[in-house]
Formats: sequence, C-alpha cells, structure tokens
Amino acid sequence: MDLGPHAAFIWISYAAVTVTVTGLILWLIADGRKQAADLEALERQGVKRRSSSPGVR
Repeated sequence: MDLGPHAAFIWISYAAVTVTVTGLILWLIADGRKQAADLEALERQGVKRRSSSPGVR
C-alpha cells in the first residue's frame, strides 16, 4: 500500500485517533466503576434511589 509523500502524517493521525479512543474507553470504564462504588456507598448509608421505590416516576 503506497500512501505517498504524506505517509508519516497518515500513520501519526491513525495513532493519535487510536490513543484517544482507547483513552476514552478506559476513562469510561473507570468512571463507571467509580459511579457504581459511589452508589453502593450511598446505599450502605441508607440513601435510596427514587427509581427503586414502586409507583414513583
């Protein structure tokens, strides 16, 4: 595959996108785990979610 004179720019661009998307995915996973831990801590303290009450919208 011949990318021409701009091959370095193309490969650097692909690498930057890959690093960015991978970073965002890892950040979402870490944040999801943190949010779940925070919810569990609140529930242990006795704080309940409105969505867990029957009949409440």
